[in-house]
Amino acid sequence: MFVDSHCHLNYKGLVEQERGVLERARAAGVGAMLNISTRENEWDAVIGLAEREQGVWASVGIHPHEADQHGEITSEKLIEKSRNSRVIGIGETGLDYYYDYSDREQQKACFHQHIIAARETGLPIIVHTRDAEEDTAQILREEMERGAYPGVIHCFTASAEFARIALDLGLYISLSGIVTFKNAKDLQDIAKTIPENRLLIETDSPFLAPVPHRGKTCEPAFVSNTAQFLADLKNVPVEELAEKSTENFFNLFSKASRDG
Repeated sequence: MFVDSHCHLNYKGLVEQERGVLERARAAGVGAMLNISTRENEWDAVIGLAEREQGVWASVGIHPHEADQHGEITSEKLIEKSRNSRVIGIGETGLDYYYDYSDREQQKACFHQHIIAARETGLPIIVHTRDAEEDTAQILREEMERGAYPGVIHCFTASAEFARIALDLGLYISLSGIVTFKNAKDLQDIAKTIPENRLLIETDSPFLAPVPHRGKTCEPAFVSNTAQFLADLKNVPVEELAEKSTENFFNLFSKASRDG
């Protein structure tokens, strides 16, 4: 069994072929998918799909790109929506200074609200960070000092130092198809060092299709390709890596059930 710990099934490229995407994922051995929201007006659709489909779970959150459009977002609003039985995570949230689509201070404020919600609910926070390692680490540390919370750095592409910080804080690290790219040698070296009990795998569909699917619309079925690559990289059987990463997913996202 594989788990796609981060996908966007309601995004263009996947939503138009929902039935086929889910069938191909299940045929590839993907037993669970976490469908991620990035703006408030997606929440009902993301949760609705999780309510309809076995093995599909939902998150509620605001992507840093959308922070300027959600200046009113509060931890209370996130907490209220997360009471739905199919919502198992808070996010994605975080900081993105590569595009700077939203004001950096507003991104930070939004990020803090998500962590407060994660702490209050016990649901893991799903963190996006790009070109913002220092500020992301500072906020994660500050909030951890106020009280522990679970979480994962999704689609990890940061430095070895940031990986160490995240792991020291008790967070998980999720790798996407980027790790299979030929120019991802640094990331591959970091991947070798991630403890087996802290590793998750994702597609970030419909983006970042792994080798050998580069150039295609990514979908959850492709998580098996990333898993095979990582297994070869770590010199372990793919069955072992699949089993451990699946166990990690359900340990972190403990509100989800294997038969859900």
